[in-house]
Amino acid sequence: MASTSTPLTLPVLPLDGEVVLPGMVVPLDLSDSEVRAAVEAAQAAARTTPGKPRVLLVPRIDGTYANTGVLGTVEQVGRLADGDPGALIRGRSRVRIGAGTTGPGAALWVEGTRVDETVPEPLPGHLAELVKEYKALATAWLRKRGAWQVVDRVQAIDDVSALADNSGYSPFLTTDQKVELLETTDPVARLKLATQQLRDHLAEQDVAETIAKDVQEGVDKQQREFLLRRQLEAVRKELRELNGEAGKDSAEESDDYRARVEAADLPEKVREAALKEVDKLERSSDQSPEGSWIRTWLDTVLEMPWNERTEDAYDIRGAQAVLDAEHSGLEDVKERITEYLAVRKRRDDRGLGVVGGRRGGAVLALVGPPGVGKTSLGESVAHAMGRKFVRVALGGVRDEAEIRGHRRTYVGALPGRVVRAIKEAGSMNPVVLLDEIDKVGSDFRGDPAAALLEVLDPAQNHTFRDHYLEVELDLSDVVFLATANVLEAIPEALADRMEIVRLDGYTEDEKVVIARDHLLPRQLERAGLDKDEVTIDEGALRKLAGEYTREAGVRTLERSVARLLRKVAAQHELGERKLPFTVRDEDLRDLIGRPHHVPESAQDPAERRTSVPGVATGLAVTGAGGDVLFVEASLADPETGAAGLTLTGQLGDVMKESAQIALSFLRSHGAELELPVADLKDRGVHIHFPAGAVPKDGPSAGITMTTALASLLSGRLVRTNVAMTGEVSLTGRVLPIGGVKQKLLAAHRAGVTTVIIPKRNEPDLDDVPAEVLDKLDVHAVTDVRQVLELALAPATAGVTPEVPVAA
Repeated sequence: MASTSTPLTLPVLPLDGEVVLPGMVVPLDLSDSEVRAAVEAAQAAARTTPGKPRVLLVPRIDGTYANTGVLGTVEQVGRLADGDPGALIRGRSRVRIGAGTTGPGAALWVEGTRVDETVPEPLPGHLAELVKEYKALATAWLRKRGAWQVVDRVQAIDDVSALADNSGYSPFLTTDQKVELLETTDPVARLKLATQQLRDHLAEQDVAETIAKDVQEGVDKQQREFLLRRQLEAVRKELRELNGEAGKDSAEESDDYRARVEAADLPEKVREAALKEVDKLERSSDQSPEGSWIRTWLDTVLEMPWNERTEDAYDIRGAQAVLDAEHSGLEDVKERITEYLAVRKRRDDRGLGVVGGRRGGAVLALVGPPGVGKTSLGESVAHAMGRKFVRVALGGVRDEAEIRGHRRTYVGALPGRVVRAIKEAGSMNPVVLLDEIDKVGSDFRGDPAAALLEVLDPAQNHTFRDHYLEVELDLSDVVFLATANVLEAIPEALADRMEIVRLDGYTEDEKVVIARDHLLPRQLERAGLDKDEVTIDEGALRKLAGEYTREAGVRTLERSVARLLRKVAAQHELGERKLPFTVRDEDLRDLIGRPHHVPESAQDPAERRTSVPGVATGLAVTGAGGDVLFVEASLADPETGAAGLTLTGQLGDVMKESAQIALSFLRSHGAELELPVADLKDRGVHIHFPAGAVPKDGPSAGITMTTALASLLSGRLVRTNVAMTGEVSLTGRVLPIGGVKQKLLAAHRAGVTTVIIPKRNEPDLDDVPAEVLDKLDVHAVTDVRQVLELALAPATAGVTPEVPVAA
C-alpha cells in the first residue's frame, strides 16, 4: 500500500482541462502567464538547490484544484513546433497537496507530501494476471491504431504503478477519468481501474466497428445498386432510341403522375387521395411491390370518367319510335322508359338535376322467360336515351369481390365489375345491363347479391365505395337494367330495391311480326342471301311459330328460320333449287321435316291424351315461360293394389298437399257430385304428372287434379279443348294463383280454346293481349262444381264435345 515521505515546497502549475500522470512527458505553452510564472519560480528556486527546476502539476476543473498533483521537472525550455515559447515537463511522482506557502516569483507555492507507490516484489499471482491482461488489452488497442513502436515500450514496463499511469496517454479517456486515475494512490487499484476503462473502450469500439461495417456494407450495396440501375437505365435508353421508342425513365415517373393528377379533372376528394398515393410512390423503392400497386391504382383512377356525362336525348317521341323499331311488343318496358325520359326532361327544365346529392337514375328488373329480348332491350334503351351501353354478365358469379373489387394488397387486385363498366363506358351515366342477376351464387368468398344491395339502392348508390378505389363513386345517374328468368331466385332484399317489369312472352301474332321484321333480315345476311332471293310468306312464319316451336321467346324460332335458309342455300349450291324462291307453309315439311308441336285439338280423337277418363289439362309457369301440364289419374285393382295415394313426377310438397286436398274433397262430397267414392277406401289412387324428369311444385294444379280424379271415378272424359288453373280448398273453393298471363299465352300456343281460371284472377286478364283473349273462351269460377260442369263431357257422349259458352 502507499505511504507518505518528506514534505515538499513547490510552485503550482495549474492545468485547465488537462491531467498529467507520473511518467508522462508533456510540452506546455509559456505564453500562458500562470504556466510561465510557475516555470520561472521553479527556475529561480533551482539556482539555490541542486537538480532540475521542479513544479507541481495540478488539474484545475471548473476553477477547482484537485487534491492530488504530480511533481514535474522542467526538462527543457525553448520553442514549440509553432514557434511559441514552451517548456518540456516530465511527471515524476504523485504529491498530496497541503497548505499554501510563500516563495520566489509570481507563482502560487504550496506544501505537499510525496506519495510512496512501491509494490513489493515478487508480484502476487492475481496481480501478475492483472498486469498481463492490461498489457494484452493495451497491445490490442495499439495494434488497431497502428502504433507498433509503442507496443514494445508498453510490454517492457514491469512496474505496476508506471503501467497504470501509462493510461494517461490514452486519448479516449475523459478528464474526469484521468483525474480518478490521478487521485487513486493505490497502484493495484489504479491498474484495475485503468484495465476496466480500457476494456470498456475496446467493447464500445467493437460495437462501433460492427455498426460502421454494417453501414458501410449497406452503403456499398446501395452504391452498387445505384450504379447498376444507372447502367440499366442507360441500356434501356439506348434500346428505346435504337427501336425508335419514346419513354420516360423511372426518375421522371412520379413527377409524371403528379402532373397527370394535377391536370386531370378529378373531384376534390379523389384528387387528395391520388396526391397522397403519388407521395407514397415518390418515397417507395423501384423494387418495392407497393410501387406497382400504386401505379396501377393511379392509372385506374385517372382512366375513370369522373366528370364525363352524356346528354340525354329528350325527344320522347323519337325514343319511343326507336324502341318500337327495334322491339315488337314489350309495351310495359317501353312505357316505363318513356315515363323515365319524360320525368328527366321535366326535372332538367326545372333545374332539378341533383336533389339531395342524388341524381335521377333508375333501377329496373326485367323478369321473364328466355328468348323474349331482355338483354337486347338494354341496348335499345341506351340507344333511345342517347347513352353509352355496357353489359355486365353476372351468371355464375360467386365472389363478392367481383362486385365491390379486391383490396389493393392482393396480387392481381382489380376494381369490381361495376367500376370497370363505368370505365369502359367512359361516362358516369351509362345504361348498365346486369345480365342474369338471378344466377348469382354464393360460397366462402361471400355473397355477390348482398354486395349489389348498395349498387342498386337509389338512396345509397350516390356514395358507392369500391374496395379497390376506396373513394366515393356516384352511381345515382346510372340506369341499371337487371335481367332474370325467375323472380323467386332473386333475394327479397335485392328485389325490393328494383322496379319489377315482367316480360311474359310473345303471342303468335307478335312472333310472326318479330320473325318478319327482325329475325329474317338478320338470318338472310348470315346465310349470305339477299332479301330478293329468298322470301318467307306469313303463313309459313305462322306455322313455324305455332307448330315447329312452342316457347315464350323467339330463340328457337330464329334457329328454325336459320335452318330453313341454310337448307335453301345448300339446295341452290347443289343445283337442286333455283333462286329467287318463296317459302310457303306447304314447303316446310320438305325443307326442315315434320312439325314438332301439333295441338291436341288437331290430333285424331283416339290419339288425344284426354281420350280416356282420368286425364286433365292444366296450366303451369316454369323458368321458360308458361306451359301446359297434363295430369293422369288411375285406380289400382282392389285385389292387387294397396289402398292410399301415390304421387309421381317429381312433385314438391305444396303439390302433394294439393293432391291430398283434392282427394279429401271428392271423398267428402262424392254423393253430392254423384261419384262412386266408396271404392276409394279399398283401392289405391295413383296421380302422375308427365314429364317425370321435370321437378314441379305449386298449388295451381289443385282443380286440375280434382277434375282428373272426378273424370276417373265418373268415367266421363275431360273435354279436349279445356285447360285450367287454380288452387282448391277442402270446401271446394277455387282460390287465386299467379302467372295468369303466361298461362293463357301457353294455352293459346297449345291450341286450347277454353280456359278456366279463379274468379279472383279476373283482373289479371287486363294484362293479356287482346288478340289472345279474342281466341280464348275464359271462364272465371269460384267453386270446383263449376269446374267439373265445364270440363267434364256428358257420360253418354262418344266424342268429347266442345264446352258450351257460359252465359
